[in-house]
Amino acid sequence: MQLSRREVFGLLAASAVAAADEWIPLFNGTDLTGWRANGDRAAWKARGGSLWAEGGRSVLHYAGREFHNFELEMEARTQPGVTAGVYLPAAIQEGAAGPAGWEIAINNGARHVWQRTGSLKDVRGVYKPPAADGSWFRLNVTARGANVQVRVDGTLLVDYTDPAPPARGRIALACHGGKGAVEFRGLRVRPLPDDAAAPGEPAVMDDTARRILAATRGNFPVVDYHAHLKLGLTLEQALARSRRDGLGYGIAVNCGKTFPVENDEGARAFHESMKGQPCYIAMQAEGREWMQMFTRKAVGLFDYVFTDSMTWTDNHGKRMRTWMPAEVGTIADPEEFMQTLVDRATGILEHEPIDIYVNPTFVPDQLQKDYDRLWTDARIRRVVEAARRNQVAIELNDRYKLPGVRVVKAAKAAGCKFTFGTNNTGPADLGRSEYGLRMIEECGLKWDDFFVPGAWWPKAYERRGDLLKA
Repeated sequence: MQLSRREVFGLLAASAVAAADEWIPLFNGTDLTGWRANGDRAAWKARGGSLWAEGGRSVLHYAGREFHNFELEMEARTQPGVTAGVYLPAAIQEGAAGPAGWEIAINNGARHVWQRTGSLKDVRGVYKPPAADGSWFRLNVTARGANVQVRVDGTLLVDYTDPAPPARGRIALACHGGKGAVEFRGLRVRPLPDDAAAPGEPAVMDDTARRILAATRGNFPVVDYHAHLKLGLTLEQALARSRRDGLGYGIAVNCGKTFPVENDEGARAFHESMKGQPCYIAMQAEGREWMQMFTRKAVGLFDYVFTDSMTWTDNHGKRMRTWMPAEVGTIADPEEFMQTLVDRATGILEHEPIDIYVNPTFVPDQLQKDYDRLWTDARIRRVVEAARRNQVAIELNDRYKLPGVRVVKAAKAAGCKFTFGTNNTGPADLGRSEYGLRMIEECGLKWDDFFVPGAWWPKAYERRGDLLKA
C-alpha cells in the first residue's frame, strides 16, 4: 500500500513516541493520517478529538505497521442502534464487507443482534451488554499467538485460544450501519514480544462445542439462564467456564419460603453482591407464596424471574414438592394427579409475573415411566397456550431433559419462546446446554424462537407488577 509523505512522517513520529513509553498512538486526534478507508472514506471523520463513523457500512484500516502479538486499547461510544467492530490484525480484503479474521463486536443494544460489546464475533458471544449507548467505555484487547483476551472497562469477557488462528495483517475499525454514529478515541497499541506466551490451551471442538459454535454463528443467544452457585461452585469458576465453553450464564438465587432469600433485604443483598458481573442475575421464585414476600421494586432488580410447577397444594389440601417422592407419596389416580398438575401449571402461567417457566412438564418419579402417555395433546396444548398468552418462555432443561419433543414442537408452533437451562446442583452437573442444543436440531428451532430479557416484550415485573406485594 502506497502512503503519502504526510502519512509516512506521521507514522515515523508515532514510532518515536512509542520508543519512549512502548505504546504507539494510532490516531492523532485531528485527522485520518495513517488510516485508509476500504470503501466510502467520507463515512469517517476526525471530529472533537475522536474518530467518527456514521452512515452505511464502512471499514477503516490502520495503514502503518503490522502487529503480531500486541495489546490494543481504545475508548468507544455508540449512538442507539449502531453496531461496529474492531478487527484484529487480519488480511484486508479490498472491496469485501470487512477483513478476514477475528472481530470484536461493539453493540450495546441493537435489536435482535444478540452478540454484544466485547464478543469475539461468531466465536465467543457476550450477551448481557457490558456498556450502554451514549456512554464512553474502554475496550482492551490482548493478542498473543492463537489467544485473544477482551476486556471492557477492565472486566475480562473473552479468553479464547483458537485451534486454527487467522492469518495476521492490520488493525481495522468498522461501522456496520444504523441510524447514528460510533466514536473512537485514545487508540493505541503496545507491541509484545513475538515469543510472548499465550495463556490457555486451544479450544476443544467436540460435538457440543461445535453445536455451541454453530448456534453462536446463527445468532442464537447461547445463555444458560438457570445456573446456581451451589456445593462450592464459585462465581469465578462459573465465569471461567463461560469463557471456556462460549456459553453465557444467568446466575439464579432461590427466593421464597424457607429458601436462602425470603424478603426484599435479601434480594437487594444478592443483587449488590452480583453488581457489575458479566452475567445475568435471576430470581428463582419458589412456592406459590413468593408474590406476597417481595415487592415490585425488589423483583425489578433482577434481569428476569422464573419459576416451575413443582411446588403446589392438591385439591385435598396437601402441599407437596413434586421432586421429593416421599412428599408426593402414593399416587392413587394418575389421571386426577395430572389434571391437577396442569391446572396448577396454567394457574402459575396466568397469575404469576414470571419470564420463564422452568423444569417444564415435570412429573414425579412415580409417573416418569408414563410421561409420554400422561402428557396428552390436550394437556400440552393448555400449558403451551397459557405460556404463549402470558409471554412466558419455556426452558429446555438439561437436568431433567424436559420438555419432551412433542411439547417443544407444539410450543414452537404456538409461537412460544425458549431458553437454555441447566438447573445444576453444583459444579459437577453444570452442563453445556446439551439438551437444548439437541432440541434446536430435532425440532427445527430458529434464533428468533429464543428469549432474551426485555427484548421481545417488557419484562414480567413491568407488565404484571401489580400482582406483587405492595
